[in-house]
Amino acid sequence: MKKVAFHTLGCKLNFAESSDLARTFTQNDYEQVSSKEFADVYVINTCTVTQVAEKKCRNAIRQANHLNPDATIAVIGCFAQLNPKEIAEIEGVDIILGNADKHKLFEYIERKDEFDEHFKEVVPIDNIKEFVPSYSFEDRTRSFLKIQDGCDYFCSYCAIPFARGRSRSDTIENTIKKAYELEKEGKKEVVLTGVNIGDFGKHQGEDFFGLVKELDKVEHIERYRISSIEPNLITNEIINFVSMSRSFLPHFHIPLQGGTNFLLERMKRKYNRELFEDRVRYIKKVMPHAFIAADIIIGFPGESEEEFNETIAFIESLPLSALHVFTYSERPNSLAIKFEGKVPMNIRKKRSLIIQDISNKKKKEFYENNIGYKAKVLWESDNEKGMMYGFSDNYIRVGRKFDEKYINTITQETLEHINPLTQSFEIKS
Repeated sequence: MKKVAFHTLGCKLNFAESSDLARTFTQNDYEQVSSKEFADVYVINTCTVTQVAEKKCRNAIRQANHLNPDATIAVIGCFAQLNPKEIAEIEGVDIILGNADKHKLFEYIERKDEFDEHFKEVVPIDNIKEFVPSYSFEDRTRSFLKIQDGCDYFCSYCAIPFARGRSRSDTIENTIKKAYELEKEGKKEVVLTGVNIGDFGKHQGEDFFGLVKELDKVEHIERYRISSIEPNLITNEIINFVSMSRSFLPHFHIPLQGGTNFLLERMKRKYNRELFEDRVRYIKKVMPHAFIAADIIIGFPGESEEEFNETIAFIESLPLSALHVFTYSERPNSLAIKFEGKVPMNIRKKRSLIIQDISNKKKKEFYENNIGYKAKVLWESDNEKGMMYGFSDNYIRVGRKFDEKYINTITQETLEHINPLTQSFEIKS
């Protein structure tokens, strides 16, 4: 039996797509192994959000080539879409596929002997119109369901529209069919993912709220989480529905990106910070125990000391539960690469650490505010030194002594004791 290994970088959308591709291999008599093991085929599904992600891609190619110099190495996804020539120069690469053709990966692997050297298929981004659905399946408890792809926003810092193309999605009907497939596989929780999921259905006369209402009717999927959704697209209608929903959880991820209106305007975001604050406070009003995370980019061109201090004050004033901190990274093709007022990298990193410290404090405060909360916890299958863990409905990590009978079950637990070493609540079995 041949072996295939996937090395996936970047977002949950990439993980959903890698999982779908891996399923094609295992259905055709391949064994899937770790990317750190010997394999006949290595697939690197790439990201281009930051320079660090691109560096990790190069390292993954070199690692695969070291583990098996005779292996077939395929590089796919966003970095492959934007920089195929650069990837082709790296020793060992056999196949390069952009975002239009990566779902045909298995077919290209099987035809490898037809190619004289490495094979490259990167369709111009303007020609990418098709939506290809996918979902992850390795986790016994949850799945990431891709409901949307691409983006129409063209924020000044971002290269994703050039890597994934314009916004597109499937119909509500077809998405519900995928949810029923996950139901049959026994998944208790589904995370809705995409590049800009709030844009779901806009080219078909449908919308995200319509999808949410229909998914809520898929009875045996007990939990849904909404992954990152733009503040201008998460409406009171959606928030109110989640607060009363059978299955949608009080867990939100809302990108802020810039902490001042000056930075938001420079970033070409479609909202101001007053709207962002309104969304966060409204969620907390109707769901006091909701977990709300936010993305923030630090060190964007024009971020003076005064702008940074305003960002700190704004973040500290909000009832956020955690922050995903990104140190600004210049992206080819983006508008911001030409902006004046660049922040030196050492200052970017220093400021990012300051914001990360604020995030840690906010998460600690959120956990402490939930002492005594009766949480519904979905237990996972990993045995970590005799402990098993799961996440509450409002995304609090909870642990207990490992017991197989709890795997993929949901129990109600009163949150009482926080273990600072594991950053989780612990339940006495």
